Amino acid sequence: PGYWENPPDSSEAALELALDLPANFKPGEDYEYSNTNYYLLSQLIAKVVGYSHWQYIKEEILVPLALSNTYTPIDEVAADDVMSGYWVGLDRDLKNDPHGSMVATAEDVGIFLRALNDGSLLNDNEQAIYASIYEYDHSGLIPGYHSIARYYSDIDTVVVQFVNTAGGTPLVPLFDTAGGTKVMVANVVYNRIVRILHQ
Repeated sequence: PGYWENPPDSSEAALELALDLPANFKPGEDYEYSNTNYYLLSQLIAKVVGYSHWQYIKEEILVPLALSNTYTPIDEVAADDVMSGYWVGLDRDLKNDPHGSMVATAEDVGIFLRALNDGSLLNDNEQAIYASIYEYDHSGLIPGYHSIARYYSDIDTVVVQFVNTAGGTPLVPLFDTAGGTKVMVANVVYNRIVRILHQ
């Protein structure tokens, strides 16, 4: 409770919030998205390679793919170069709120997704593992921002959408979604773009 109002300033602090909480269900019984595993993964990477997960991401992904407009962490990019983020009902600009996030242009995200799916990022063994995993899909949402990025193999196309506002209460509660009405509208627009590309 209160995570978004007072976000932790490190992976360790975020993990401390969840450390003593019981699991919501037994492994294999259900599924629920959680950022906690990303915090845990960042710690595991650092422990295995002996340096920060940010540096590992740079060496293994950003440099090989020449992603020069992707930053880890956010304080590596000038604040004026980041679009402001807004949440309906909050008066402040959310672009400087620390959420452990990376910042990238839509073009860089598209290059990454294509490389992840066409075999140019991973070696043969890694690509085989990646291809064997069931299809998983999740859009991104932090206060003030919503993102969708997907690769469509049937038309060999990546579609990326970034929206810098979220929140709002729908008129009909049945249509409530994480991120409120702004995210709901963004999803409608995104899906329409994909339908047009499939024609």
